Amino acid sequence: MKASDTSKTHADHGRVRVRGAREHNLKNVSVELPRDALVVFTGVSGSGKSSLAFGTLYAEAQRRYLESVSPYARRLFHQMPVPEVDEIDGLPPAVALQQQRGTPTARSSVGSVSTLSNSLRMLYSRAGDYPPGQPLLYAESFSPNTAEGACPQCSGLGRVYEATEASMVPDDTLTIRERAVAAWPPAWHGQNLRDILVTMGYDVDTPWRDLPKKDRDWILFTDETPTVPVYAGLTPEETKRALKRKETPSYQGTFSSARRYVLQTFANTESASMKKRVARYMVSTSCPLCRGKRLRQEALSVTFAGLDITELSRLPLERLARLMKPFAKGEVGKDTAAAKHPEQLIVTKRIAADLCARLGVLLDMGLGYLALERSTPTLSPGELQRLRLATQVRSSLFGVVYVLDEPSAGLHPADTEALLAALDQLKNAGNSLFVVEHALDVIRCADWIVDVGPQAGEGGGEILYSGPPEGLKQVERSHTKRYLFDEIKAEARTLREPSSWLKLEGVTRNNLHDLKVAFPLGVMSCVTGVSGSGKSSLVSQVLVDLVTEALGQGAPQEEAEEEPGLEQEPLIETEGRIVAGMEGIKRLVRVDQKPIGRTPRSNLATYTGLFDQVRKLFAATPSAKKKRYDAGRFSFNVAKGRCEHCAGEGFVMVELLFLPSVYAPCPTCEGARYNADTLKITYKEKNIADVLGMTVDEAHAFFEDQEPVARPLQVLREVGLGYLRLGQSATELSGGEAQRIKLATELQRATRGGALYVLDEPTTGLHPLDTDRLVAQLNRLVDAGNTVIMVEHTMRVAAACDWVIDVGPGAGEAGGTIVASGPPQTVASSRTSRTASYLARYLR
Repeated sequence: MKASDTSKTHADHGRVRVRGAREHNLKNVSVELPRDALVVFTGVSGSGKSSLAFGTLYAEAQRRYLESVSPYARRLFHQMPVPEVDEIDGLPPAVALQQQRGTPTARSSVGSVSTLSNSLRMLYSRAGDYPPGQPLLYAESFSPNTAEGACPQCSGLGRVYEATEASMVPDDTLTIRERAVAAWPPAWHGQNLRDILVTMGYDVDTPWRDLPKKDRDWILFTDETPTVPVYAGLTPEETKRALKRKETPSYQGTFSSARRYVLQTFANTESASMKKRVARYMVSTSCPLCRGKRLRQEALSVTFAGLDITELSRLPLERLARLMKPFAKGEVGKDTAAAKHPEQLIVTKRIAADLCARLGVLLDMGLGYLALERSTPTLSPGELQRLRLATQVRSSLFGVVYVLDEPSAGLHPADTEALLAALDQLKNAGNSLFVVEHALDVIRCADWIVDVGPQAGEGGGEILYSGPPEGLKQVERSHTKRYLFDEIKAEARTLREPSSWLKLEGVTRNNLHDLKVAFPLGVMSCVTGVSGSGKSSLVSQVLVDLVTEALGQGAPQEEAEEEPGLEQEPLIETEGRIVAGMEGIKRLVRVDQKPIGRTPRSNLATYTGLFDQVRKLFAATPSAKKKRYDAGRFSFNVAKGRCEHCAGEGFVMVELLFLPSVYAPCPTCEGARYNADTLKITYKEKNIADVLGMTVDEAHAFFEDQEPVARPLQVLREVGLGYLRLGQSATELSGGEAQRIKLATELQRATRGGALYVLDEPTTGLHPLDTDRLVAQLNRLVDAGNTVIMVEHTMRVAAACDWVIDVGPGAGEAGGTIVASGPPQTVASSRTSRTASYLARYLR
């Protein structure tokens, strides 16, 4: 080997080299990245950052690792598709920490994600104080998720569920004919059950409350299922006569009591909406046997430091760490049970020391307000990612690439500093950090920046710059550069004056206790505070619940999320009242980051309603009229128009057992989703599949003369979504994209003012350029006579608001109060607010 070759090998040793990456919108890019460094991928939303970091680098690292394990073991992993790339050299093993919610079950908790619960169970098993004569229990006996540990009455859920008369008959002034038994199915099935009762001689025309208790109980709770003749459409008197004459009935009907119907439907239906409907008629109460503690009595009788394992798991991590400290140092009182058994003292000290060390990392990352029992669905994506990050910091791995997706999401600037310290620890331990990030505070700490762009979607996918942060200053095409080096100054503006005030009193929920707060109406407000201070409890929960109730809108509309089940968190009652200001609010709109749909059939075009207009245009063409095709023909969800081979999906899945499943374009329609006859109909020489393949920008130019289509497309462009394809599946959209689609859908409606818009961290996943676009649109809503209230950590956004409410001063028990309230300048000068100093930087 030549000397020059040797030096080249040594020089390449500390680099990851990518050649010809073409994943998603990446344009055959090549790039070199340093190892053992903090590498931050920047660029506008949708530019291709995640395609490079996750879709290419992490996917290839995972593929290489899985090639080394047995084919059988590979089937147990969720495998990413093989990336579109020519070559990657110098890539170490990788760990991905992505923005995603926990599993939608109350059984997954802070303790299980951080693995601290395992240590705690071992502590109770080996070093707990047992009642006299009770045999030793294994660690599994202290878990509600095992047969050995779960309370037999509630199966480890902590709650029991029953269908009661009050839950199934919410209005007892109604008669059975007037659907007093609300739990019964709607439509024909419910009518059938009422007709069966008529045949059986029950009174269906007397108010429920006046019926004999014996009859009410049988109708609601019997397990009998009699089959009787049904005479549909006859009155009770006519039915009696028909039975007497033994006339031929309409059909034979089988009765099912309301409780039986509710419980069987919940247990057996595959329809999420049916399950959701019957779940409304089930009441949950704390399990009488375990008192909501989820464990068997034997496990609950074992204590440590005077507490059973559930009581200990409910302590904030900060208090748990303080309690464990003396045990970790061996400072245990001589009168404890452990002191009588020297081996127990050793076990206690060892486990407590490990717990304290791992709790220390969580406290350093600002998570001391959480409790081990807190379930993961109640955590923000940022909290969940920091939990996983803390576990990695403690694992002391060496030579690994950590690929992180916006680790600062959901973090107050003060918490971001703690995050950066943890990232430093990982880097100093000999690891590489590849981070996709929009927060300028994190980007400024990078050793190396890879800026992707210049625009989003088709206009992106290029590497504009790869190198140390200072060098980005020279890259004129970079949008990141202008914000990173403070080239864009906030415009001077006049703050709006509130038109009136929405005043709340007695607010109690989570860490908020008997709180008084006033929200200004007719302006744009921002609620700030450290992570866990109580912002979301106040705005996304209490404010939304109280305003919804006052407007009589019923429960806030949620997207059909994960299938409803009994393993969900019990609903927390909101305490508080609105004492003034409701006369200024006609409508409440929540714009959150939940998906706009959970299947590939839901997309941007269908969600915003613009596809209805497009289908009408196709149906109005001469060729469609000649064939008598209506607008329904141009829906890929309707049998007459879609490709039958793929049922309108556009692709077919090929199972490869121990390899990742491959999605291939449908061989019949070649991914077009429609059948050949439908595709023959064209509008301006484009068929319906061509239109779904257009980006918002392309479609806007194509339909510029069709105002009903062009208007919603223009609004989508204004919120920075011009790069998305009309037919882009909802499952491919980020939370930030979904939120902006919802916002655009609201903006295109003709608004008469009087609406209250509530947003929770709307800038998550947004580049500063996109954030500015979003704020411009929110200002449009306010100028039209509406109110915007948002929870936000981005100080640039808080500084652009008319009013700021700062919650804190700390997190958890140390938060929950209004620290400062007023125009941004007033809050920035507060001496008690942790937000003040960060906000002041943007107001100079």
